Amino acid sequence: MVRHERNLGVGAAIRTGLEEARRRGLEIAAILSGDDQHEPAELPRILVPLFAGEADLVQGSRWLPGGATPGIPPERRWLTRLYPLLFRIASGHAITDGTNGMRAFRLSLLDDPRLRLAQAWLDRYELEPYLLYQAMRAGYRIREAPVTVRYHGRGTTKMRLLRDGWRILRPLIFLRLGMRH
Repeated sequence: MVRHERNLGVGAAIRTGLEEARRRGLEIAAILSGDDQHEPAELPRILVPLFAGEADLVQGSRWLPGGATPGIPPERRWLTRLYPLLFRIASGHAITDGTNGMRAFRLSLLDDPRLRLAQAWLDRYELEPYLLYQAMRAGYRIREAPVTVRYHGRGTTKMRLLRDGWRILRPLIFLRLGMRH
């Protein structure tokens, strides 16, 4: 098991996990949110397109047919529906669910100098939208797959609307304006 001595943020944790996967010689990594919102039994939905050679990155989507959002609060519903529009405006690429915490991709993407995950500003919630945006920008084959995102009621997420909403939007703004790479 790999652990940080103290909480460095979700982005730092993902980065450390990816580095460990590469150290072990793995070719594909899958990421699921750590708050029990995703169904591990649905992993084949995001892995099959990778193993079949149809995609380089597969993003889970609660909004595709076959996806589900049991227990979603109304504010999360409209925010997770608004984000894809903002993503398209910023990147020029369409996606139905850019904030979904379930995804899988070829670790070889991390060899591309255009995807620089080892940046301190990506230590929190910024890393995941950054990775998706940059992979699309670099021309990788991106697919979405339907998944379930289960909402267990208030208090199951550590996300805070303004602080973390900014962290999720920040990569779109910074990358679009050329303020970060």
